[in-house]
Amino acid sequence: MLNPIVKNRSYLMAYLMVLFFVVAVQTVVLNYYQDLDVLASLTDALVFNLMMAIIGFVLWYVLRFNLKEKTELFDLVVNHALVAILSVTIWLGGGYFIMQTIENNNTEYLDFLQASLPWRGIIGSFYYLVFVLLYYIMMYYEDLQHKMKAEAELSRLVREAELNALKSQINPHFLFNSLNSISSLTMTDPDKAQEMVIKLSDFMRYALSHDRHETTLLRNELENAERYLDIEKVRFGKRLKYNAIIPPACLDAQIPNLILQPLLENAIKHGVHNSTEEVLIELRCEPNNDFIELHIINDFDPEATRPKGEGIGLRNIRQRLQLLYHRNDLLEIKLGKIEFEVILRIPRQRIG
Repeated sequence: MLNPIVKNRSYLMAYLMVLFFVVAVQTVVLNYYQDLDVLASLTDALVFNLMMAIIGFVLWYVLRFNLKEKTELFDLVVNHALVAILSVTIWLGGGYFIMQTIENNNTEYLDFLQASLPWRGIIGSFYYLVFVLLYYIMMYYEDLQHKMKAEAELSRLVREAELNALKSQINPHFLFNSLNSISSLTMTDPDKAQEMVIKLSDFMRYALSHDRHETTLLRNELENAERYLDIEKVRFGKRLKYNAIIPPACLDAQIPNLILQPLLENAIKHGVHNSTEEVLIELRCEPNNDFIELHIINDFDPEATRPKGEGIGLRNIRQRLQLLYHRNDLLEIKLGKIEFEVILRIPRQRIG
């Protein structure tokens, strides 16, 4: 795993800028307050601070792959104390040896170097604490990001599984009805049965090809709805009449895929099934700034037995809308004296 200082370009730039700033300040302090010459001051600042920068860089791996795993507070404190002593010793010893070699003829500097070791030890310990604090904050932030990413991915998988479960309930529901109808037509009208098998094949091909995508254009859904109605017209003949009023502004709107078919299936079930007369099913789209509103209206015989509650199709659509848009007010049902209307509101905003 890369050190976050080099993994993130802004962190690396900040790290180098802080190093440059500390070297500049230390050079000025040594030259102005300790009366050391400029070259010796600059060399001292560069050597000790570069060594501390390298030790601080390596310290990340010690914390990440060793000390972070310590769960006992006592063990953690003892290990940090040992690492701090080792780090400061290496820093002081290495810096002392290098500067003594470079400035071996500068007696004034060597006297200062010898005298400054105690406060350099204090500064080295301070640097260690700063690095540890900084790295723990980075590790906490990194772990938090990983957890949030994992939770988001888990949430997406759960939602996807729920949506697939809902859609898998819709398709077999329609498929079973269609197969029953084909079975009946096989005996009474083999030609219509064959026609229905072909149309059912086209419909299922569309359903399977769009199963991986959560939304599609309304124009695609309308084409699929007409495939479905062609199948049902084979069953119901002239009793089923369909009229669509779709302004061009609606055609390119994104809507959940396979959402119109169960609504039309519901309209046929509660309108055409219970009537011996022609039943009109109307699909109308009304766009506005926030939604496109889809109205599915069907006539029904008021004397016939009225359906009780919502079927699987409507219930699944309500749940799909809740999962996709996080709203429970996007499906409305109106029951009139001779009309049954379902209003589907599709937000224009992107799916969250």
